[in-house]
This record gives sequence, C-alpha cells and structure tokens, in this order.
Amino acid sequence: MLCKFSIVSRIQNIRQQIPDNVRLIAVTKTVATAVIREAYTAGIRDFGENRLQDALPKIAELQDLQDVCWHYIGHLQANKAKKVLENFAWIHSVDRLSLAKHLERLAGELDLTPNICLQVRILKDPDKYGWYPEELIADLGELDRLSHLNIKGLMTILPLYLSTSQIVEAFQATERLRNTICDQNFARLDLTELSMGMSGDYLQAIEAGATIIRLGTTIFSKTN
Repeated sequence: MLCKFSIVSRIQNIRQQIPDNVRLIAVTKTVATAVIREAYTAGIRDFGENRLQDALPKIAELQDLQDVCWHYIGHLQANKAKKVLENFAWIHSVDRLSLAKHLERLAGELDLTPNICLQVRILKDPDKYGWYPEELIADLGELDRLSHLNIKGLMTILPLYLSTSQIVEAFQATERLRNTICDQNFARLDLTELSMGMSGDYLQAIEAGATIIRLGTTIFSKTN
C-alpha cells in the first residue's frame, strides 16, 4: 500500500525540483481513486489517463473534485474521440491530420474547444505515434484552419534506451521545431506549450524548455 505521507513527500520533492511555471500532470493509469484523492490533497489538480475505458469510472467517481483537470495522453482511436472530448479538457496525443479533422468536426457538434497538443516523433521510432517533423510542417496550413481546436503545443515521447545527451538533444530538437512553427505566424496555432518529460527524463525535458511534464511512477510507485 502507498501511504499518504509518501505521496505528499514525493510531490513536495518534485515541486522543489521544477519551476513554478511547469505544469505537473500526475499520470494515474494504474492508480485507484483513493490514491488519486491523496494526490489531490497534496495539491495536484492535473491528472492524466491513457485508456478511456479505465479513465471513465475514475472521472465519474471523482466528480466532487470540481477543479480537477483531466488530460488524455494515450493513443486515441477515432471511434473513442467523442467520449474523450466529453470528458477531457486536454488531449496531448493528436498524432495525425485525419484525427485532428475528426476532432474538429466532433468539437463543433459538441460546442467544445478542447486544448490540443500535436504529438511528434522527433526521432525515428516505429514504436511511437505522431508526425515526423517534415510531415507536421507539411500539414500546418490545414491544422491552422481547424477553428474548434485550441492547438496549444507539441507533445513527444522519446524512444527507450537513449543516453542522457541524446535525451537532451531530442527535447531541444522538439523545442526548435516548436519555435520554427511559431516563427511562421500562423493565425490560430499558438504553440506555447511543450508537453515532454516523464518519470525517467523530466529534469532533462525541463532543461530543454518543457512547460508540461507527465509523471506516474515518480509519484505513485509502491514503497517497500
């Protein structure tokens, strides 16, 4: 069992390591609602889930926590997009133009303006989803015309087994890609956010300019 003190102390330690302007998402994909409440008591307001079927019961059970912000961070299948839009304020894993257009249509029908991050594969990795940089650049014009999506930034997940220097360079490359897009002065693409960095690499991500980090095991792993 996780004890309340361990969660509080871990969150406090993380807060001491990161700047105040970095948004901390607690990833709760294997975490019970009672433990989520402990993290809430410790000050967490942003929670991330990557499987819709697991998230919906938790969201329903935690409805009394009215200032919680739910973030969808997993691969999103088109047939689950409507439910995700109805239950999550942020979607970090918009990884292809066809999905963005599908979300645009549904968001218009639902009268919603979800916050969106565009998922990029900054390194060649067949095991991850997302645009490669050159693909994203080619699609920017069409993305800029999606009026019901609040496209806020880029998200990336790095391949496994990179060295520290490779991790830092990959995160820096993501920031450069974001800056390149911003320099083009699109009307609606206001890419202020960089959602990058998880439990194993969040300090390197912050060093490279991350504004949002997504931490699971660092907060919730079981203690001995």
